[in-house]
Amino acid sequence: MTIILKNKETLKIDEFYFKCSIGKKGLTRNKFEGDKKTPIGEFSLGNLYYRKDRNLKPETRLKCIPIKKEMGWCDDIKSEKYYNKLIKVSKKLKHEKFHRKDDKYDFIIPINYNTKETILGKGSAIFIHLTKSFKPTAGCVALKKKDFLILLKLINKKTKIRLI
Repeated sequence: MTIILKNKETLKIDEFYFKCSIGKKGLTRNKFEGDKKTPIGEFSLGNLYYRKDRNLKPETRLKCIPIKKEMGWCDDIKSEKYYNKLIKVSKKLKHEKFHRKDDKYDFIIPINYNTKETILGKGSAIFIHLTKSFKPTAGCVALKKKDFLILLKLINKKTKIRLI
């Protein structure tokens, strides 16, 4: 099963179409940290992280991990050890914090871009996350909560996302 980006504002899976937003500067084959572009390619998906204090555990076949206050994702291009990985938040490392005041990361699925043989500076923290306004992202794919919850019911750990 594959989630397909049909155009810059539509995701398709099976017969379902979802309005979405992507990186502010569009798609790229040559991604680098901070370019505000969504990487082109086909990628596997990570686990679902969710705010247990705000939401019930959703219906999905993905592994569900409650977000803790100290969870984050390293986007520090100086950290060979932690770059583009889930971390315990530290003042020593630049990172995206999962536990936010807004609800953007109430549900979040890492897209496995630049995760296996990580290249420093090639881009990190590419997620499927929530949006209310469909404003362009920093490189992620964003959906409304109701659509995200439907998507969760359709996908599993073998699902890929094709960004083209």
